[in-house]
Amino acid sequence: MKLWDELKQVAMTGSEEERALLRLTLQAIRQKRERGSAYLSGFLGLAGEFVEEGAYQFRVPITPFMLNRGGNVHGGIIASLADSTIGSLINRSLPSGKRAVTAEMKVNYLRPGRGKELVSRARLIHRGQRLAVGECEIFDDRGKRIALSTATFYILD
Repeated sequence: MKLWDELKQVAMTGSEEERALLRLTLQAIRQKRERGSAYLSGFLGLAGEFVEEGAYQFRVPITPFMLNRGGNVHGGIIASLADSTIGSLINRSLPSGKRAVTAEMKVNYLRPGRGKELVSRARLIHRGQRLAVGECEIFDDRGKRIALSTATFYILD
């Protein structure tokens, strides 16, 4: 079966969950084209903002794409969200022409990710010439902290 036929079949007869995944795929493609962001950012629906001096935040809806077989947000998604939030904060703090990439990261999973959305908030701990360190807390829609992460980013020219 050709790709177009398969897409039409899922769009017409697939479950609501399968159609939601198609919508997320289109969102990821659109976001990549419009903003040049990674496809994962589009699948997660990342759109961040500074919420106070030195604090950057994402609010993301929990979608079927994010769930593990137990119905909780997959640990890899939580790690990706923390990495993206800290990375966005650090990259937005750098002078033009510089960028940073993850060198090391640790995640403490405190409780299952459930509900309708996740909120991730990152703060800068240290920024030197070559390394930057940040931390991120992730909360569920009830305000319960579900994860705490720290990460070191290497600053590139």
